[in-house]
Amino acid sequence: VLHINQFFCNRIASAATNKDETNCNFLISLGLNQLPFDPANNNEPLQFGSASGPLVTEGLIENGGESSKKRKRTNAPSADNSRTLNVDSTAMTLPMSDPTAWATAMNNLGMTPLGIAGQPILPDFDPALGMMTGIPPITPMMPGLGIVPPPIPPDMPVVKEIIHCKSCTLFPPNPNLPPPATRERPPGCKTVFVGGLPENGTEQIIVEVFEQCGEIIAIRKSKKNFCHIRFAEEYMVDKALYLSGYRIRLGSSTDKKDTGRLHVDFAQARDDLYEWECKQRMLAREERHRRRMEEERLRPPSPPPVVHYSDHECSIVAEKLKDDSKFSEAVQTLLTWIERGEVNRRSANNFYSMIQSANSHVRRLVNEKAAHEKDMEEAKEKFKQALSGILIQFEQIVAVYHSASKQKAWDHFTKAQRKNISVWCKQAEEIRNIHNDELMGIRREEEMEMSDDEIEETTETKETEESALVSQTEALKEENDSLRWQLDAYRNEVELLKQEQGKAHREDDPNKEQQLKLLQQALQGMQQHLLKVQEEYKRKEAELEKIKDDKLQVEKMLENLKEKESCASRLCASSQDSDYPLEKTLNSSPIKSEREALLVGIISTFLHVHPFGASIEYICSYLHRLDNKICTSDVECLMSRLQHTFKQEMTGVGASLEKRWKFCGFEGLKLT
Repeated sequence: VLHINQFFCNRIASAATNKDETNCNFLISLGLNQLPFDPANNNEPLQFGSASGPLVTEGLIENGGESSKKRKRTNAPSADNSRTLNVDSTAMTLPMSDPTAWATAMNNLGMTPLGIAGQPILPDFDPALGMMTGIPPITPMMPGLGIVPPPIPPDMPVVKEIIHCKSCTLFPPNPNLPPPATRERPPGCKTVFVGGLPENGTEQIIVEVFEQCGEIIAIRKSKKNFCHIRFAEEYMVDKALYLSGYRIRLGSSTDKKDTGRLHVDFAQARDDLYEWECKQRMLAREERHRRRMEEERLRPPSPPPVVHYSDHECSIVAEKLKDDSKFSEAVQTLLTWIERGEVNRRSANNFYSMIQSANSHVRRLVNEKAAHEKDMEEAKEKFKQALSGILIQFEQIVAVYHSASKQKAWDHFTKAQRKNISVWCKQAEEIRNIHNDELMGIRREEEMEMSDDEIEETTETKETEESALVSQTEALKEENDSLRWQLDAYRNEVELLKQEQGKAHREDDPNKEQQLKLLQQALQGMQQHLLKVQEEYKRKEAELEKIKDDKLQVEKMLENLKEKESCASRLCASSQDSDYPLEKTLNSSPIKSEREALLVGIISTFLHVHPFGASIEYICSYLHRLDNKICTSDVECLMSRLQHTFKQEMTGVGASLEKRWKFCGFEGLKLT
């Protein structure tokens, strides 16, 4: 401690007597303020460690200088009237404006903060931590400890320290300045750009400064005071960025060529990008392999292979088809054989017998389904009966509670007993209501199923009747057409026979007369049959038309009912809005529906945009874009009814005469 104190005293005395700039900067870096007096104007010596006299006190220095109060010393000057420093083994003291600054300087050097007298300045210093309690942790930048400190919380400011190397010294930047700007980090960056190097800086100095960040693979130095450094790992780049902003000085020289301000930033190198892409591809391959292994693990096992067809296997499958427990496996084998094309003339009988065995299970499956349905119905009935029994018991319990709540028995119970009975009664009623709703829901579902079945049956019967009538009419049409064609053929034959008779001699041939009679009789019979068919066809058509008329009447009745319902709702609404009945009737009289009101609004907007009017075709072409079912006559009729909203004018001369509709709603509002 005495050696350290002697070192500090020498540096302080040198700064005080000779005004050495280096020593002054050393004091400032340690955190000590400058001395509060000028030693050059003071002829009295500085004394440290006087046992008899008091410590040096600070005096106020006035601007005049004549009546200034100088510091008083109890010891007399030496014989040669020179400034001396007496360093004894006794305790030494130093006038300081801030004792905490001395402790900070000692702490920055990694030593226990002591006064010059040897006593601890701060009693709460923890030597195990190497720092003062209450000050943010600072890792001293000393050789062998590494440049980059361990991770520091983001909300805690980082204090950079002086770094001493063999050939140079690095001074930290001003902590009040913002951190140096950096570009966006390239993927897989292992290379940094270092700018602001001294002109006399060599590659050896660069290696000396940055080798503490990690293993250096390559250095590319330029003649313009910058270089590129490639590290072995990516995390070393973050260590190198820590040195950005430091001022570098080669040795103890203050020459401009021996100083510089380091600027460290990310650099984009093709080698880094290539290695990063290779790493990403390797990770992607590993991920694909992992996913493939996971899919193979989760994939369901494949079904067992189906044996090839042979007579022996056919007999085994036929036996399995007869067994109910092995039926599904045997059917799958049979299906595979048929799909493979194993059926041929030689094996057709075997396959037919197996198919017949499979068909024999249909009745069994139907019977099983019916049995399960019966069991389900019985279970439903049992559940309903049990639920109804539970409800009856709940009703009895609730009746007991109600009878106990009557005045006759209620007065004999205590207050606590009454409270319990009322609570139990409420709980029982809630549970009873829940079970009752459940039972009613089951009954409602059964009724709905019954009604759905009846509706489906009625609709099916109607559809079958109509389809039967349509098929009968089509059959009658076909039969009528065929009879007409046969009749035309017979007529042609009769005409041919008549022509042959006219050409032949007028001889009485009994055979020909008989043939003619037979043909006439056949023709008369066919005509009668044709008349009957036509009558039947007309009768069927009349029945079909009657059915269609009945259907239309039913639809009209439904529409009338819907209109009546809508009218009733409108009447209810009008009765609610009884304040302005007359105005509503007047306004609703020209517009019959909501659709017409929408059309009026759209047409009014369209004509408002066209102040010179538009023809009805132009208006309808615009409306057809919104709805293709709009009719031109309906639109014109609607506009003609609203005389105070739309008006029609004739424009043009001669052949260009045209009717145009204009919007006059604003003028009509004043008139109405």
